[in-house]
Amino acid sequence: MRRREFLIRSASGLGAAWLSSKSILQAIADQPLPAKFSASDTVTLGSTGIKTSRLAMGTGTVGSEHHSHQTALGVKGLSDLLLNGYNHGLRFFDAADSYGSHPHVAEALKHVPRDQVTVLTKTFSRDPASARADLDRFRRELGSDYLDVCLMHCVTEADWTDRYRGVMDVLSEAKEKGIIRTHGCSCHSIEALRAAAKSPWVEIDLARINPIGAYMDADPATVVGVLKEMKAAGKAVVGMKILGQGTLRNRQDEAIKYALSLGVLDAFTIGAESKAEQEDLIRRIAAA
Repeated sequence: MRRREFLIRSASGLGAAWLSSKSILQAIADQPLPAKFSASDTVTLGSTGIKTSRLAMGTGTVGSEHHSHQTALGVKGLSDLLLNGYNHGLRFFDAADSYGSHPHVAEALKHVPRDQVTVLTKTFSRDPASARADLDRFRRELGSDYLDVCLMHCVTEADWTDRYRGVMDVLSEAKEKGIIRTHGCSCHSIEALRAAAKSPWVEIDLARINPIGAYMDADPATVVGVLKEMKAAGKAVVGMKILGQGTLRNRQDEAIKYALSLGVLDAFTIGAESKAEQEDLIRRIAAA
C-alpha cells in the first residue's frame, strides 16, 4: 500500500490529533477521488425514494433557541440565499424548529415548485402530544401541506428507541397519512448512533462526520463503522459538521474531499452565510 493510501485509511482513527498534522491533511488533498462530484448531483436518500441534491443548504450554524447564524440574515436574507442555491441546482433545505428557520424556508418555498425541493426539519419533542402539535405547527410555519423529512432532533440516549417509542409512533402514523414522507433522527452520542443503526424505524440519519473528529460522536473511524452499518441496512445517511463547526474553515477542500471519499454519505449539509460562501462551496465540491 502506498504511503498516501495508508495515511488516508488509517488517519480517521487519530481523532483530534489530526488538527496538528499537516501531512495527513495534505495526504487527503493529494489523493484523487475515484469520480467527480457536483453539489447539484441528484442523489437518492437511502431506501426512501426521495431524490434531492448532494449538498443540502444548512440553516443552523450555531443553532439553538430559535436562532442561528443563517436566521440572523433575516427572512429575506436567508430566503434569498436559499433561492440562490436553488438557482445553482441545490434542492435540499435543511431546517429545524430550534434554528427558528421555518419562516425563512417558507418564504423561499413561495418562489419554487414545492415538489422540486426537499424540506427536512427536526423536532425536539419527546412525548407524543408535543410531537403531534409540532407536525401541525411546522406545516403551518412552512406553508406546506407535508414535510419531506422529519427527524427527532439531537437524540443522545442509548435506549432512545425504547424511551421515545411514543414519538416514533406519531411520526410513523404521520408517514402513513402523507403528512411526512420519511422519518429518522439526528444523533449526538455514539450510543444513540449505534441504536439508530440497529432500529428498523430509522429511515434516515443525520450524522456528524469530518476527518478530525471535531464536534463528533466519536473518532472518525468509529463513526464511519456505524455509518457503514446504516448504509448496508438501506438507511439514508446525511452528513453534518463536515467542516467541524468552523474548525476546518481553513481546510475546507480536505474536509469536503474526505466526506466525498467515504462512500457512505448520500448527501451532506453545510450552512453558508452568504451567497459568496455558498457559491464557493459549490465550486470546491466540483473541484474536489
